[in-house]
Amino acid sequence: MTDIQLRQDILDELEFEPSIDAASIGVAVDDGVVTLTGHVSSYAQKLATEAAVRRVRGVRAIAQEIEVRYPTDRKTSDDEIAKRALNALRWDATVPDENIKLTVNKGLVTLAGEVPWYYQKSAAEQAVRGLAGVTGVLNNITIRPRVEASDVKRKIEDALKRHAEVEAQAIRVSVLNDKVTLAGKVDNWDERQAVENAAWSAPGVRYVEDHLTIGR
Repeated sequence: MTDIQLRQDILDELEFEPSIDAASIGVAVDDGVVTLTGHVSSYAQKLATEAAVRRVRGVRAIAQEIEVRYPTDRKTSDDEIAKRALNALRWDATVPDENIKLTVNKGLVTLAGEVPWYYQKSAAEQAVRGLAGVTGVLNNITIRPRVEASDVKRKIEDALKRHAEVEAQAIRVSVLNDKVTLAGKVDNWDERQAVENAAWSAPGVRYVEDHLTIGR
């Protein structure tokens, strides 16, 4: 596939995605590396744009340079954003909100604290990133391991075998203390995400280093 065709496929996907206003988004492609520029009206749209581009076959990497620009009448003060973010964390049953602290600076929300599981760290970010006025989320929440990582490798490999879309034998998993390193080859972004999710789902994992490559 040529870069010209890949760029057109990306533009078509952005136009097709109803949650994105693609009018102010620029797309450049160089040898499968996609650079996104321009601006959108919310942080959620920025994330949705990147997710849509990842779905397109042939994308090898993404350089995300999109800005979030809120219309003047929709700007929200930092203290109001902080209140909404605290409520969002409190209302999410999967998030131990008593363990999480947050600060807001010009719309950028920084999350800190400690939780036992990666899915709780991820849920906290998802709970606040769609709030009005949020221009970005810096997730500094750390994961507190609850078990030893001696059987993490086996748990990850078992999880990969249960994913029909992933060829588990093509993936190499190594574990050192609470860090997991992934290597091998997958066919697309979805498979890569499935492998990463399997790694993060193992108890005791605090870091995942992804060396997976995309392509047949």
